[in-house]
Amino acid sequence: MARGLIPWIWLKRPVYIQARFSYLHMKYLFFSWLAVFVGSWVVYVEYSSYTELCRGHECKNSICDKFQKGVIDGSACNSLCEKDTLYLGKCLSAKPSNQVYSGSWGDMEGIIKCQMEEDPHYDLGAELEPRKESVSFNRPTKGTSMEKFKEMVFSHLKAKVGDQANLADLVTLVLGVADSNKDGQISLSEAHSAWALLQLNEFLLSIVLQEREHTPRLLGFCGDLYVMEKVPYVPLYGVSLPWIVELWIPASLRRSIDQWAAPSWPRKAKIAIGLFELVEDLFHGTFGSFLMCDVSAAGFGYTERHDIKVVDARRIVPEAAFQEVMRERRCEEDSDCMYGRDCLTSCDLTKHRCTTEVTQPNLAKVCSTLKNYLLYGAPSDIKDELEKQLYACIALKGASEQMEMEHSLILNNLKTLLWKKISHTKDS
Repeated sequence: MARGLIPWIWLKRPVYIQARFSYLHMKYLFFSWLAVFVGSWVVYVEYSSYTELCRGHECKNSICDKFQKGVIDGSACNSLCEKDTLYLGKCLSAKPSNQVYSGSWGDMEGIIKCQMEEDPHYDLGAELEPRKESVSFNRPTKGTSMEKFKEMVFSHLKAKVGDQANLADLVTLVLGVADSNKDGQISLSEAHSAWALLQLNEFLLSIVLQEREHTPRLLGFCGDLYVMEKVPYVPLYGVSLPWIVELWIPASLRRSIDQWAAPSWPRKAKIAIGLFELVEDLFHGTFGSFLMCDVSAAGFGYTERHDIKVVDARRIVPEAAFQEVMRERRCEEDSDCMYGRDCLTSCDLTKHRCTTEVTQPNLAKVCSTLKNYLLYGAPSDIKDELEKQLYACIALKGASEQMEMEHSLILNNLKTLLWKKISHTKDS
């Protein structure tokens, strides 16, 4: 009887094998189709994002059209539009309205920035000076004298930085930059470019801090397109990863990767000292105070010598201009009084208007950004004191009566503590 079953078993076995083969085949096809679908979706999203964010050719065409019509002029116009020696390379844009590219200008490397259109989000500069004026390059008007243009610049800067005693010196610096061919005269087309650039916080800060070397050098401009010196190491800390990797990587692993990629602790200390010096320059500086309204690692970089550089100054704004705008802003709660990521004032519920004093000074925001960066790997003999000073720094309040004294004391303590530890090393 057992022998009689054997042929029946062998008869059934091919059917089983065939069914299993069909299941595996369908499973393989399903996962292959899924992989193709997901891959296509990722490529589509990346391409759509790229084409939306990266419109350098549109920017160049728009600028060069105005240059060739004689509307604008600047030190970079010939190289960009006629000689083709100013080249837009890798796209670094984070927003469609703010086009950013790495590039080369002859034998110099630089970062090229161009404003495409009015930003639909709240923009401090746009509220103080309508962005549409700078885009159309219609100011100053034809027939404006040099003296009248100088008065325009003076009034604009006064609205931005306040009534400073040395405001005339800042006007002189701006006019020096506006004279792009250094012939001692400012043509109407050069004035159009200079006026457009003056609407940008980053351009203004590069002039205010040009002697302090915390901002990259302005290499040239054409209209409101401008070229800045390239900063070798960006961001201040952390590793830039593709967004698809960011979605899946655990936060703890991300922090470990960032710390692993950071410079040695003495070099981190030097970078931190540079950032504290930048805070000093912005706090009651030569031409008034500026507020740091986005103190994130992405906004800063450093050189081979580990000197700090501001790479995105769009949210470093003059305090006088900030206060004027906030004074008119309506609010229902404190969160309505936020500018950028880090500049918050309180809401006066009796008037439903924002107050003008920020709740946190620049130094407190910088200490918060540097805390983990500095404490990781800090020498054991100063780690406790460094942590204590950093937490005291983070606790600083903008509206405190003793804020200026506390600010200066903590700033000096931190710089002294770090400098004593690295002054005898080659990293200093």
